[in-house]
Amino acid sequence: MAIFSLAGQMFSQPGSPSLTVNGVVVYGFILFIFLSDTLWTIGANIRQEQVQGTLEQLYLSPANKFANLASKIVNLLTLTMILSLISMGVMSWMLGGLPFHNPLLGLYIFVMTLSGVFGFGFAFAALTLRIKQTAETLANLLQFAVMILCANFFPFSALPEPLRMVSRLIPLSYSVDAFRSTLMGFPAGFPELASIEVELVIVTVFGLLTPLLGYWAYIRAEDAARRSGSLAEF
Repeated sequence: MAIFSLAGQMFSQPGSPSLTVNGVVVYGFILFIFLSDTLWTIGANIRQEQVQGTLEQLYLSPANKFANLASKIVNLLTLTMILSLISMGVMSWMLGGLPFHNPLLGLYIFVMTLSGVFGFGFAFAALTLRIKQTAETLANLLQFAVMILCANFFPFSALPEPLRMVSRLIPLSYSVDAFRSTLMGFPAGFPELASIEVELVIVTVFGLLTPLLGYWAYIRAEDAARRSGSLAEF
């Protein structure tokens, strides 16, 4: 937490309100925790069951596949939420305060973002069934790519224009921008990527559509693995 807090301070502009800088760092960090844990937890648990040999037995039974994935989400949501609240408190204390406005709109954006992130986790679990051990390396690469392109710890204005153009192609970027802009009370220059109305539409579509697509991808990958007999392959 100290590393991310102090690193985020490097991007503060002379004369910019300290609470705005704090909000950029802390609220971006909260969303990053959930994305990072989703990448590691859902796919890693599927992979662990595959290595242990229980995945094939589970999916050859009438067990509900969605309930299996949902059980991992509930555990992830509970533990990561506790970690997020502790992190937010500690980072707020370290940085000297935290802006907090529009809690209901912020909660809506957070829920939609969480839904989209979990959908992304479903899709990554599907990829794990196909590429197996390589998924751990890919998770590391995606984690650092998202950290930079979605500007979790600094304003999007700190990115070079070519990277900012790439950021605009990633729905999660709008979630980060809308979430922290809302809770900071829409200070001057925020949101950075689009108007809040446009970002809310993108965040809503991301939250509603991504879980469906992610689960569909997972079912297809599981079915292909079951038909090829690779569910039990290490």
